[in-house]
Amino acid sequence: MSVRLLPPTLINQIAAGEVLERPASAIKELVENSLDAGATSIEIAVRDGGRSYIAIVDNGCGMTKEDLTLCVQRHATSKLPDGNLFDIKTLGFRGEALPSIGSVARLKITTKLTNKGHSQESDQENHGWALTIEGGVQKDLEPASHPCGTKVEVSDLFFATPARLKFLKAAHTEITHALDALKRLAMANPYVAFTFKDEKKVLLQCAAQSPEDEEASLKRLGEIMGSDFTENAVAIDLEQEDFRLTGFAGLPTLNRANAQYQFLFVNGRPVKDKILNHGVKVAYADYLARDRFPLVCLFLELKSEAVDMNVHPAKTEVRFREPGKVRNIIVSALKNALKQSGFRASGTVANEALSAFKIESIQRQPTLTLHPVSSEQGQTQTRSSSGFAQGLKTFATANVTPSAPSYYGSRSSAGARNFAFAAQAPTHSSGTRGMAEGASFALKQAFSEEAMTDQISSHVSEQDDFASYPLGLARAQLHETYVIAESQDGIVIVDQHAVHERLVYEDLKAQMAEKGIRRQGLLIPEVIELQGDQYRKILEITQELEQFGLIIESFGANAVVVREIPAILGQGDIKGLILDIVDDLDETGSSAKLKETIDEILGTMACHGSIRAGRRLSLQEMNELLRQMEVTPYSGQCNHGRPTYVQLKKKDIERLFGRS
Repeated sequence: MSVRLLPPTLINQIAAGEVLERPASAIKELVENSLDAGATSIEIAVRDGGRSYIAIVDNGCGMTKEDLTLCVQRHATSKLPDGNLFDIKTLGFRGEALPSIGSVARLKITTKLTNKGHSQESDQENHGWALTIEGGVQKDLEPASHPCGTKVEVSDLFFATPARLKFLKAAHTEITHALDALKRLAMANPYVAFTFKDEKKVLLQCAAQSPEDEEASLKRLGEIMGSDFTENAVAIDLEQEDFRLTGFAGLPTLNRANAQYQFLFVNGRPVKDKILNHGVKVAYADYLARDRFPLVCLFLELKSEAVDMNVHPAKTEVRFREPGKVRNIIVSALKNALKQSGFRASGTVANEALSAFKIESIQRQPTLTLHPVSSEQGQTQTRSSSGFAQGLKTFATANVTPSAPSYYGSRSSAGARNFAFAAQAPTHSSGTRGMAEGASFALKQAFSEEAMTDQISSHVSEQDDFASYPLGLARAQLHETYVIAESQDGIVIVDQHAVHERLVYEDLKAQMAEKGIRRQGLLIPEVIELQGDQYRKILEITQELEQFGLIIESFGANAVVVREIPAILGQGDIKGLILDIVDDLDETGSSAKLKETIDEILGTMACHGSIRAGRRLSLQEMNELLRQMEVTPYSGQCNHGRPTYVQLKKKDIERLFGRS
């Protein structure tokens, strides 16, 4: 069979296979053209999920008659004026979208040039022009009445390629994909108005925000992600060398079962990138279970030459020149922002609590018993708050090896939560619940009767100075599990075990950072064989691994030898840990597996070493717990991503009783 050149129509149809996966792909490409044209208002209408009809109307700069004829030619574009593919400042640049759409559908473009849209115009008509293409066959230009801007209509998508048509899903599924693409573009362009509708209703409507409004971006995110996000998010703004990261990150207690609400943008372009996603995962690893995902919206700005946008025709993938630096910026920015949030927890927790207060459910409940504690009783309680605080620090320095799986990294998140729930379950026996098995005598002694009876906290005022205490003053303990505090404008309900677990955990981490990670040598060093590329990658990070107490060396061809490990790991599965680190390197170019493993062990130690549900606390102990929460970062959620407290406003309580 001889070699021959393919006809232009077939070439465009082949290209359409990469550029146009479904109606959402066509909508995305056309809206990107509108944004590149400087539009401030874009309207999108579809029928049958975009299969039978798509219309995009914008008020952008429009096109001349000559440009309209040229724009449907393959690889014709106005977006690379100097031909530099490494200095891309527009969303589109390949010149493939319009000819690809025209080759597989019926395409009609109607446009009129604005006064400022072009420096030259071949003739001075005051009307627009229309061009039609059907299945790759171009028809003659026609004069058309049209306002300034462009309207693109796509009918019978994939009629010329029936095989692709068969793979389209139901209309509502295609609408969902289109809506997702439009939301991402709308989030990156808050000063542009977007309207998206089908034959039944308006699916998305975002008003253009004012450029003078400093909260324009947050308001647009509120239109897309809802008020739950905007009310429970912290701002991100970090500039480092030639990189700048801005955006908003949801509090850890505001999380979802999938990554659907993680939006990442590079130079204004919505992207899906493993490096960026991994950075988000690492930043939240300390605060969420592994099968829970935070809500984030991040905008990364960097020089054009530092990122390659020309990776895939769909333009949703990028390649960074320095991926490690990009990942570190994301991790650092998110961690700092979450740290600044202090003890703050998501307000959605309170909303869920309020929804649980229903007359019919309350009437079926037995009478609850509160345990108010007087100041006299508090002084005769078994433990004082200063002893409580000292116990935390004593345990943090104790050499404790908890009984746990041999390799912590293998424990599933569901298992972690079940472990946490079991550890946090209240006991119904009188007196103090003993420490979990596996904790040493030093741990038990840290929270013994004697260690917590000597001193009373002096900084908690007997006066109700609510302004000084954001989490209020303790008033009672419920079911020997929850601390009830009165704040300036409501009440606070604290899970005593969950919050103390976080306090102990943060103290353990701080002490480990201060004193370093102790290492222990292996009596018989472990030799691990790797593939050539894996061998090279892990040797490149030996210094980083050494900081966490893991000493590895080259051991001949494609093998490494592990000579020392972090003492806290005990007799774990070293080979499994090394292979997991290598897998991370293959996938993202970096690995936080060792740190995650150490942190998980510290979390288990904290869970064993914190006060239990079912333990009676004095007023002083309860107030000490509240004061430590107020000064400890991340105390709004426990180590497993659950909230440590719920705050109910006075007005919400009044509404429950019909007093509002």
